[in-house]
Amino acid sequence: MKIMKKFFISLLASICSFWTLQAQETAYLFSYFINDSRDGLHLAYSRDGLHLAYSRDGLKWTALNNGNSYLAPAVGKDKLMRDPSISQAPDGTFHMVWTSSWTDRIIGYASSKDLINWSEQRAIPVMMHEPEAHNCWAPELFYDEPTQTYYIFWATTIPGRHKEVPTSESEKGLNHRIYYVTTKDFKEFSSTQMFFNPDFSVIDAAIVKDNKSQDLIMVVKNENSNPPEKNLRITRSRDITHGFPTEVSAPITGDYWAEGPAPLFVGDTLYVYFDKYRDHRYGAVRSLDHGKTWEDISDQTSFPQGIRHGTAFAVDEAVLDKLLQTANPE
Repeated sequence: MKIMKKFFISLLASICSFWTLQAQETAYLFSYFINDSRDGLHLAYSRDGLHLAYSRDGLKWTALNNGNSYLAPAVGKDKLMRDPSISQAPDGTFHMVWTSSWTDRIIGYASSKDLINWSEQRAIPVMMHEPEAHNCWAPELFYDEPTQTYYIFWATTIPGRHKEVPTSESEKGLNHRIYYVTTKDFKEFSSTQMFFNPDFSVIDAAIVKDNKSQDLIMVVKNENSNPPEKNLRITRSRDITHGFPTEVSAPITGDYWAEGPAPLFVGDTLYVYFDKYRDHRYGAVRSLDHGKTWEDISDQTSFPQGIRHGTAFAVDEAVLDKLLQTANPE
């Protein structure tokens, strides 16, 4: 009896150690900008409860590199680095795109093997064929595994192109839709096409895959200003090549203005982080049922001071360890 008891205790300890080790293999990073974005790329990490599969990790975020920038912007009319979106390719390379200007027809691009040393920055001329295009805002990356293709999508206003929506005086003439290009190597790109064309002005699209249901969940901002919406909503698809339904959910955010959604699955919990830009703070909502119902957990989260629109993504623990060991990358 004692032998059996010792066996089960040993087995239980081994199982606990295994799951702890498994959970510790994943860390979560957040790319973001601060202030006017001219100093470039910032990174934060989350380890809160990381070693427990059932814990609420992803709630507390800590700035890396003492809050200093990893990469200063060098392309675009205004040389900004707003809304940095980072995605890791199957070969381990990190690809990043960003908003380079308030009124440019290009987006910025760079790549890195370790998030510390970056390639030469390039401008991707996604809307240069549209002389009336007003902007290219908040580009996002999504890697489609079945086709081994990257989708890059962003918001653009082309005056008179789409169904007009009432606007406030301060946003007169802005009527955004989501466009996209695809690429397999970030050297050759498809022609620019419409990606999401609802009956409202839309910006800040971001996609996350639900590995349980295999759904693709896209979070968007309803940008209508008269009357003001300024909230986040979701739509779903099983296949990105077929697009997303333009009928969207009710708002998943509350009675405040929200933008810059960053969706992230931590286990079966879906978080969406966002900028409460009128309140000058960051917020979050959480779904425990794969996006069916939502609760605001902003008061349970903490973020680096001054954090603005970025992307949350999972990496191997070794990536974070190297970032923590490198205090001041060049």
